[in-house]
Amino acid sequence: MTGDQPEAHGVLFAHGGVASGHSLYLRDGRLHYVYNWLGERVQTVQAPDPVTPGAHVLTAEFVKTGDDPATMSATGTLTLYVDTVAVSDAEIMTQPGIFSLVGDGLCVGRDRGPAVSPDYRAPFAFVDHEREVLAYIARD
Repeated sequence: MTGDQPEAHGVLFAHGGVASGHSLYLRDGRLHYVYNWLGERVQTVQAPDPVTPGAHVLTAEFVKTGDDPATMSATGTLTLYVDTVAVSDAEIMTQPGIFSLVGDGLCVGRDRGPAVSPDYRAPFAFVDHEREVLAYIARD
């Protein structure tokens, strides 16, 4: 995200789809992460505050703390970061393995669908309006 306008939105990273996967995205100015556990449990972590305008590094980190014996899934804490500052965290359950049960692979800058999260409609392409305007002006 760059510039002075907080209008950037869309998928930064998506892996998998509606049957299983995870996605990091901007919506309503806030950083979100969703983990779709086998299409049965959609777990969302969202930052409480909008990301400030300007260049940032937006990340999600999962730290395993245990295993769920009933599902054989990893459990742990998912933390969202804006630059090096932790902005939100939550306990989630993950299913180790491949996220391409429905043929969706790794996507950067969009989710080619079906969407990992019901929170957005695929492709929900990442858009930085200020960068688009600057690129348009540079063509002249």
